[in-house]
Amino acid sequence: MPLVRKQRNILGFLLVFGPAAFLVFIATRGCRHNFKNLDVLAKIPAYEFTDASGKQRSSKEFQDEVVLITTLQKSCPYECAVSFWHINQILYQHIRKNSHKQLKKVRIISFVTDGKGNPASNIRDLQEMFSSQVEGYRPDLWILAQGDAKKLYDVTRNGQTLLQEGNAYYGGQAFQELILLVDKKNQLRMVLKGNQEGLVRRMKESLALLLKQYDKERAAR
Repeated sequence: MPLVRKQRNILGFLLVFGPAAFLVFIATRGCRHNFKNLDVLAKIPAYEFTDASGKQRSSKEFQDEVVLITTLQKSCPYECAVSFWHINQILYQHIRKNSHKQLKKVRIISFVTDGKGNPASNIRDLQEMFSSQVEGYRPDLWILAQGDAKKLYDVTRNGQTLLQEGNAYYGGQAFQELILLVDKKNQLRMVLKGNQEGLVRRMKESLALLLKQYDKERAAR
């Protein structure tokens, strides 16, 4: 009975969150999506955090910007909940190299957790690691955040939430494995796991689709 209940919960989650969650499920099978427009899946809760320099920040600051939200773990920053290398090479380097062009209003915010989903303390030493290991690291483009990531990921749609729990997830918290694509109105447009190269590349494609939507809207004015 517990297995049946778990299967029903997973199926309900996929159905409620639609294409975004469905892609989490099918991406490992080599499927490709052909969406011309990304659906609005939910409104992201307002959030606050402290960056590595000690500055207080909030979601209001990122209005009219596109934000990719991830987590990182101080005790295992490279390949536990998410793949640091793939996020760096596929997402960050793409944003950095095009930050003076079409990606000038795109940011990555990585909430640093203790591995169990709680806010980590003293994230400045992690930024020092970034400065030495991330080519062309700019803290204004890839922001390290100290704050309650679980509150931010508490996105609900028809009674289903991204805050899934269980032994199958790193630290028992599924949200730590997810990358969120958030639009200029603080709306969730895509959810994908960040621990596999194919899924991170899919997020890059989704980012391109969202920016293309904005280009079309501007051209139609």
